[in-house]
Amino acid sequence: MPAVTVENPLTLPRVAASGDAVARPVLAVTDAPSGFEGEGFPVRRAFAGINYKYLDPFIMMDQMGEVDYGAGEPKGTPWHPHRGFETVTYIIDGTFVHQDSNGGGGTITNGDTQWMTAGSGLLHIETPPESLVASGGLFHGLQLWVNLPAKDKMKDPRYQDIRGGQVQLLSTPDGGALLRVIAGELDGHEGPGITHTPITMVHATLRPGAEITLPWRADFNGLAYVLAGRGSVGTERRPVHLGQTAVFGAGSSLTVRADEKQDSNHPDLEVVLLGGQPLREPMAHYGPFVMNTREELQQAFDDYQKGRLGRIPAVHGMSEGGL
Repeated sequence: MPAVTVENPLTLPRVAASGDAVARPVLAVTDAPSGFEGEGFPVRRAFAGINYKYLDPFIMMDQMGEVDYGAGEPKGTPWHPHRGFETVTYIIDGTFVHQDSNGGGGTITNGDTQWMTAGSGLLHIETPPESLVASGGLFHGLQLWVNLPAKDKMKDPRYQDIRGGQVQLLSTPDGGALLRVIAGELDGHEGPGITHTPITMVHATLRPGAEITLPWRADFNGLAYVLAGRGSVGTERRPVHLGQTAVFGAGSSLTVRADEKQDSNHPDLEVVLLGGQPLREPMAHYGPFVMNTREELQQAFDDYQKGRLGRIPAVHGMSEGGL
């Protein structure tokens, strides 16, 4: 169950596409392969197999969990570098603790989002808190990578800690859906996330049988990833379920519908809706570095190896000599 909810969605501002909006067709529905990240926590690779021209400016997205850990099982990531893009970590259930080589850090939990603009680069680590490791518990979240335009790739790193209570909450005319606008805007309602690259990020919960048809910027792409439940996408009602991504074509509205019957362990359809203005710039991407040319990519590796992206704080009992 997502942490950010309301008892009566009809008390919220309501949004719907206008009657003359052009419905976006569904171009493809893909399955996210499962894998492991960091020290071994399970993920689904939401964008695997999708042509980048439909993703731009998004690079990748992992669904972390949903997993109910036993005592001693929760895992995180080791220290690792980033340069040239933004990471968006959205925790639906559970807790993650962040620390970076610049002395920054913080805790995000139950509906919180950490928006990290890596920019010119840093090292960071994400781990479950000791209390969660000791007790075990539910962990579920997303990490989205958003590309930076060439002019912003070497900006100083920046953080935004967006608390669950700060997101813009909206509903549909019949109150059948709860929409959490994390970043960007939806029908004039703005989320708290500040982005270098214009995007919209919405977490929608649809009750069984509910349908949403939302206005969507015509100059943005359109993606829908299913976090839980079953439903359909597009006016053609193409079926989707947990772990699938729908790619929408051109238009000014998108439609998602929840099936009348849902799984017993997931009472609603949970979907993340993403749209962004394509950068249409060359991209050189390898591992934790996203640049525009191979030369810039090589420079990122050289800077990392020479410690120019920062060094691991000695407080963790490790030398400051690097990884």
